[in-house]
Amino acid sequence: MSSSESFAVLLDGGFVIKKLSQTLGRFPTAEDIENQCATMQQHPALAGMRLLRIYFYDAPPATGKLVNPLDKSSTDLSKTTVFKRHESLLDTLELKPNFALRAGETVVRSWKIGDSAYKSMIKNQRVLQSKYLVPNITQKGVDLRIGLDIARLSLRQLVSTIVVVTGDSDLIPAFKFARREGLRIVLDAMGHSIRRDLKAHADITI
Repeated sequence: MSSSESFAVLLDGGFVIKKLSQTLGRFPTAEDIENQCATMQQHPALAGMRLLRIYFYDAPPATGKLVNPLDKSSTDLSKTTVFKRHESLLDTLELKPNFALRAGETVVRSWKIGDSAYKSMIKNQRVLQSKYLVPNITQKGVDLRIGLDIARLSLRQLVSTIVVVTGDSDLIPAFKFARREGLRIVLDAMGHSIRRDLKAHADITI
């Protein structure tokens, strides 16, 4: 396949899941993500081009047990609905044609006050309760892996266009690098409001 007629799609998994959840009113399936990609590939900016691969970047769901510091109740993260649906999504996506998973790391940092609970506590001056606490889980290495793949695709001239589905302005340096190497960057923010400088370093925003 010649790079002159091909493109790759890089999906910021956390971002895509959040946006589709808002649109669908539920946690997305692998088929929902596949359909989103199929729709995006019909954009005129990609007309006549061939797909190299779709890369999906996410961290595996968190595991382990946490003890709530207020009521001492125990939560097994691997038994939660969040774990099961996220694991199922990644397992199914990995087997989809032309999809490749790029896994970051999941870090569990004990507990934090949930956003909605925090706002409610401030507004109504409520005392902190155990039900207001949620596991404090963060991802590491996802942005790094997206940036590295943008650099690899650029340096090896595997494609002429890279479609990045994200709203993360941390990827601006990677966008700059790809464009300096002669590639075209297509940014799909799925209708999300994004910073001007992220748009400025993409060739086309869809």
